[in-house]
Amino acid sequence: MKIKNLNKTVSVSDQIIDSDIKRLKDEGVAIIVCNRPDRESAHQPTFLELQNTAKELGIEAIHMPFSGGNISHENIHKFKKLLVSNKRIHAYCRTGNRSTNLFNAAHAIKAENTTQLSPESKAKLHFDVVIIGAGSAGIAVAASLLKRKPTLRVAIVEPSTHHYYQPGWTLVGAGVFIDKDTLRPIDKLIPKGATWINESAQYFFENDNYVCLSNQNHIHYNHLVIATGLKLDWDEIEGLSETLGKNGVTSNYRYDLAPYTWELTQNLKKGTAIFTQAPMPIKCAGAPQKALYLCADHWFKQQCLNDIDINFYNAGRVLFGIEAYVPALYKYIKKYRAKLHFDSTLIKIDGNSKTAWFKQKNSEGSESIISKTFDMIHVCPSQSPPECIKSSRLCDINGWLSVNQYTLQHTNINNIWGLGDVTNTPNAKIMAAARKQAPVVAQNICDAIMGLSPSAQYDGYGSCPLTVERGKVVLSEFLYNGKVAPSFPKFINDGTRPTKLAWFLKARILPLLYWHGMLKGREWLAKPMRKKSNRV
Repeated sequence: MKIKNLNKTVSVSDQIIDSDIKRLKDEGVAIIVCNRPDRESAHQPTFLELQNTAKELGIEAIHMPFSGGNISHENIHKFKKLLVSNKRIHAYCRTGNRSTNLFNAAHAIKAENTTQLSPESKAKLHFDVVIIGAGSAGIAVAASLLKRKPTLRVAIVEPSTHHYYQPGWTLVGAGVFIDKDTLRPIDKLIPKGATWINESAQYFFENDNYVCLSNQNHIHYNHLVIATGLKLDWDEIEGLSETLGKNGVTSNYRYDLAPYTWELTQNLKKGTAIFTQAPMPIKCAGAPQKALYLCADHWFKQQCLNDIDINFYNAGRVLFGIEAYVPALYKYIKKYRAKLHFDSTLIKIDGNSKTAWFKQKNSEGSESIISKTFDMIHVCPSQSPPECIKSSRLCDINGWLSVNQYTLQHTNINNIWGLGDVTNTPNAKIMAAARKQAPVVAQNICDAIMGLSPSAQYDGYGSCPLTVERGKVVLSEFLYNGKVAPSFPKFINDGTRPTKLAWFLKARILPLLYWHGMLKGREWLAKPMRKKSNRV
């Protein structure tokens, strides 16, 4: 039992057993709350067994079971009543996460009775549209909404103060861009007419149309847009967090680490270079191999490639998910003499000994653990939905926001919408997708405000400029189901070969399109497909 104290009176843990109850008694626990359904796992004690032991020791045991992401309002309100009793409470589930989420939700409701807001303040916290997240998707959808309806009251909830052009980090890691060129203050990007609330969302009360914020205020909405992005799980790989940014361990998935990638690339003259790709879904699945290609191109041009052993450990089973572009990529794998290791997932790093461990599967499905020493390793971290989505009732079974893949409307709640990396739509999690999705969500919200059914459709568009060498790009463009869908002429986008014009598009045009087009609500190359909208 691993106990975590949430405050002075509430603690949580993973599954407890009979002998743990005496320890909880000695620590002053008066109430034990079980958040696991019985028979959730084979060797789990039943609630009744533990309840009998607790009763013998004078502890009240209460069963509030729920599966992950499915906290009921009934359980939230029950737990709220326990919180105000000021008795020592211990809650448990399989890992402690569900119990923590229940505490956060109940604590948010408790705050409703204690937060003092004037009528004027309350009025300011009600908006026509509330957008959670000020990344690419959040700012773009706000701008597109206000282009259509300038009088809309729009709020953007975002705890960060800076906004990043993340596609540029690949080029920072190759010495093409300067890191500061990918950074802007958020307050300079919030669209005119929108209100920025510098907090984070903690819990969604979708039945009552409000969100509890990190400062425990509530923001009410007519329509809610969720664009939180995803979470980079650096700690999922043992030892990684402790060695990032030193010992030859880097990642272009972080602003502060991309310059270190370029430093390592310049300094490596011989040795072993490893590049990893985490299990899907991840944002920009091409990014790990883009780093490989650009590093290898530098070593090729410095004539030291013969002395560098390049390895690509990919948790997936293919080099790239869209088959049409794979032949062009394999030519560069061969050129750089990179060794491919599929079904290989990074699980541990020791920076001091410069050793990485991988879990590998063979063709029969058997698993083994192998180790590999390195001089440089570029890591793609594991990725998952944000906690506020996983703990809500808005997610699917895997924790991603559940939306219709075409209209981007929530599958169960008509006034909630989603876009960007947080959704469960079967498209690539990539900035180009958010650029196409933002006008769809904006148009469909405007339709809903007028009492019409959604008229705009997202077709699954994604684009990945694969930087196979400095100065050349294989530009992949595709729709749902991997259908190739070039939007540029063949002399720019020829999937059978890299082009210099596609590099110019990646390095010069797309950043301008991002800062001055997408984030301003200018829907260049992103006008949504429309169908006839009917009155709801």
